[in-house]
Amino acid sequence: MIQKGAARLPYFPLIDHASRHAIRYRPMIADDMAFLSRLYRSTREGELSRTPWGEPEKQAFIDMQFSAQHDHYQKHYPDASWLIVEQKQQRIGRLYLERWASEHRIIDIALMPEARGQGIGGAILMDLMQGATADCAKGIGIHVEKQNPAMSLYLRLGFKVVEDKGVYNLLRWTPSA
Repeated sequence: MIQKGAARLPYFPLIDHASRHAIRYRPMIADDMAFLSRLYRSTREGELSRTPWGEPEKQAFIDMQFSAQHDHYQKHYPDASWLIVEQKQQRIGRLYLERWASEHRIIDIALMPEARGQGIGGAILMDLMQGATADCAKGIGIHVEKQNPAMSLYLRLGFKVVEDKGVYNLLRWTPSA
């Protein structure tokens, strides 16, 4: 169940910031799964480096965790937009987004290591903020691991911690009046 919700792209005609980085979005397709697994692994390398496992055990763990996460997202966010982030026709990330009446929920946003630290994530978030405002949403919500290096970016852009969820914080950004 990969394409569900993919036809309804979220308000990206308003793109301004991300377009400066030659970013475009397209719906996820079955051929993206290997890339998405590599992307997922890139977000877990820090944890994997602290384990005594060999490469086969690490990859088996990643395969299991990626599959569980993907299945969970598909089940619990049935109307989401499942987007691949591309730069110059190369896949560099993913953006999973569901638009609710109460808020726009970023289910997941991740970039490959070589695309991090260049302002791309911030540009995507600013476009999402602009889109939520234009769509009259009451804000944007996202769960972020407390140790995620991107936490400082979210806080800098005006996201606030609204709930402590243990390993995660629920962050929320609200448009200015």
